[in-house]
Amino acid sequence: MKPLIKGTLLLALVSNLAFAVTNDDIEGSFNPYKKGMPTIPGYTPGMVIDKANVNSFKEYLDPATFALVSDGSLVLSTEQAHSVMLHPNYIAATQKNAANVKLGANPGTIEGYVAGRPFPVNPQKSDPRAGEKLAFNYKYSQIVGDSGRIFPFYWTYIDYKTAKKEKRVEFDFNFISLKHRTTQAPIEDIKPNASDIYRNIYLKVLAPQDLKNTQLLIQRFDDDTKLDDSYLYLGFQRRVRRLPTGQTTDSFLGSDLMIEDFEGYNGRVLDAEWKYVESKVMLTHFYRHSQLKDTEAKDADGYGMATFGGKSGCFANTPWSPRLVHVLEAVPTNKTSPIGKRVMYMDAQTSIFPMILIYDKKGALWKRWDVGFSDSAYHAPQNKNAGIAVYTTASMLDVQNQHCTALQLKMISDPKLSPPNMFNVQYMRGGD
Repeated sequence: MKPLIKGTLLLALVSNLAFAVTNDDIEGSFNPYKKGMPTIPGYTPGMVIDKANVNSFKEYLDPATFALVSDGSLVLSTEQAHSVMLHPNYIAATQKNAANVKLGANPGTIEGYVAGRPFPVNPQKSDPRAGEKLAFNYKYSQIVGDSGRIFPFYWTYIDYKTAKKEKRVEFDFNFISLKHRTTQAPIEDIKPNASDIYRNIYLKVLAPQDLKNTQLLIQRFDDDTKLDDSYLYLGFQRRVRRLPTGQTTDSFLGSDLMIEDFEGYNGRVLDAEWKYVESKVMLTHFYRHSQLKDTEAKDADGYGMATFGGKSGCFANTPWSPRLVHVLEAVPTNKTSPIGKRVMYMDAQTSIFPMILIYDKKGALWKRWDVGFSDSAYHAPQNKNAGIAVYTTASMLDVQNQHCTALQLKMISDPKLSPPNMFNVQYMRGGD
């Protein structure tokens, strides 16, 4: 056996055997606040954090948000922290299967995974692959449940220097997991699925007219070593073309987002080298949307879109609260990527990313990617029993180009809204 291969296998063996999962680990992973919600010295729920008092909370904010509050571009409202309990089926699947899950010998590979959270053991710095395990926790997290739809979905393009609103693009986003389902019927894998696809994303542009009927289909394989199949349909060309891999890091439809930014992070585990940095209490964008008073006009369900304010209207007017987070650094494995690294703040209870800072190749801050989440029990009525943290807002600020994209959305976790036959190339061709 070659020394390199022997070392890789040894690394995998040590990483997996040294951190065997227990029932206490699983309970702690899904309910880290069993003994009480995190506290911050000097913090009182409901207080306003602005440039006058932000220095007192510097260690509890990511550096980009701290800088924005310090210079008066952003003021943070806050609310009482609360636990976001995930769906009992997802927790039960973790209890049943986690003991048999391990990383493979090679990066980006996993063995024995069936359903639930793959690695519920608290990350340890002594584990050289702790970051990779957290990345797999995100891949198999309940981001929208087993399937869901974001509609309406508005992206507003804003000149950060002048506050000019340049364009608003209206989308319809749909998601479905074909495998590892736990919360929606059918619980078993959806077939036929000859390509062994894990999850699909399909979006369609509804407005403005020059972009109308642009469609994107992303098919992510269960095997993380396989590149996604992505297809783009341009209405004016009336044809579907396969999207080259490199285009996932291009500006998407002139916005400040890349396809890789969807849902917080839309890359494979294998697309980055993952480093677990630390776990800490931080102020993050978690709140209860149904209790939000400042919204746009409410729809028939009583759901109102969050408003935006701060400098140039680039930041959601929604509360922040203390949460336990795992801090990760992700360096792209593709050296042609324009990204030097991402610093990613993972919510420990839900395994999703409310904040990601993107740095360029020189190590300078490039973009601040802020995603707001609500407990599904305090969202639209249809989500009351979804057992997930629901997207409600997002803001991508390009610090270097002084531009932002503000996202408002209503996400519903419901299988009827995203039927399996929607996620194929033939459906795109019939989308006119």
